[in-house]
Amino acid sequence: MTFQIGGSMDRKIKKVAVLGSGVMGATIAAHLANVGIPSIMLDIVPPKLTPEEEKKGLTFKDPAVRNRFAATGKQNLLRMRPAALAVPELASLIEVGNFEDHLSRLAEVDWIVEVVVENLKIKQELFQKVAAVRRPGTIVSTNTSGIPIKDICAGMDLEFKQRFLGTHFFNPPRYMRLFELIATPYTDGEIYAGVAAFARNHLGKGIVEARDTPNFIANRIGAHAMMATVQVMDELDLSIEEVDALTGPALSTSGRSLGENRAW
Repeated sequence: MTFQIGGSMDRKIKKVAVLGSGVMGATIAAHLANVGIPSIMLDIVPPKLTPEEEKKGLTFKDPAVRNRFAATGKQNLLRMRPAALAVPELASLIEVGNFEDHLSRLAEVDWIVEVVVENLKIKQELFQKVAAVRRPGTIVSTNTSGIPIKDICAGMDLEFKQRFLGTHFFNPPRYMRLFELIATPYTDGEIYAGVAAFARNHLGKGIVEARDTPNFIANRIGAHAMMATVQVMDELDLSIEEVDALTGPALSTSGRSLGENRAW
């Protein structure tokens, strides 16, 4: 996918860095692999050795230890049901590494997407490190499900902020079409439009343009629905089991029945 950056040059998203290898990070990397885009997936260096690593005589100098979290995230993709990868062989498009040894490789990529723990301070500290090694013009985004985007990039320089936005995938990314796209007051309009086009045309996403408000749209609705359910539970003196029966399989079954008669 080619689009203009800053109106002066064309840039293709040929390779992506995924920062974080938990369920969301790994499955985003898998979805990129499904459309033929290679990625490097990085995570923290483990704080201690596992008993198995100790038995093998490994130390914190060994890549198998230092890359363990990212490697495990990649391995887990092969066991997921429904399958995160279209075919297992696509896992070869995902490289693994860690933040301490491989962050400089962010200079190789065209898009950096952060998917680490939902903690503002941790995200800000990571992006300070990212800013020191990324190639100017590289798109940077966060997959946060609710932290204000403007807060995450606070303190960064203008060039970084212009190329920074929220790209909120939903789990599992291969199957969930919803994709919230969130700009800040600084986000370059052409960058925003280019990412939207890429997500729509190459990743198969349905774009929902969300304002930079806490929890954006989907999770704001979800939080309201959850609290409304708790309120009704209290008013009607329902048990947890009764609420589960009313809001679980019953709703899922009716949704599937409706879907049989519509082209979603």
